Amino acid sequence: MWVPPEIHDPVLLHYPTRKSVGYWGAVRLRDGAFVYRRETQSFNAQTCLAFLQQLHERSRKRGRRILVIADNAKFHYATLHQPWRDAHRQQFALDFLPPYSPELNPIERVWKLTRRKRLHNRYFPTLDEVISSVEIQFHEWSSPNDALRRLCAIA
Repeated sequence: MWVPPEIHDPVLLHYPTRKSVGYWGAVRLRDGAFVYRRETQSFNAQTCLAFLQQLHERSRKRGRRILVIADNAKFHYATLHQPWRDAHRQQFALDFLPPYSPELNPIERVWKLTRRKRLHNRYFPTLDEVISSVEIQFHEWSSPNDALRRLCAIA
């Protein structure tokens, strides 16, 4: 049975110095609810697994199978989390986009909207203020909402 998929892909937000912060994110296409995880280190197989586990934990309460649309980043295919994915295959699966097709990944629209609403034409003296601004928006989107549902609609 096909279940409305969730999408995820990390985003890296830059501060005017070499400091940066990244986010994993997913939108439940059925209702637009947003799940995110701040990543202060690097995006790799281990942090990908942590986000997949968070996404699984947050989503399994509804009793539906989760299908995550992912791009072809190496950490999405990592052998490190293959045993975990195999163990949860009945409730949780990844479906990969064709290579070199970022325009097909709806989460990219969320990252673009986040930058436009929270970062463009603003000065942030510290990285903490960037984080605060972005996470205020993410918190608003964490409940079901029509804005992300329409933005990420696959039609």
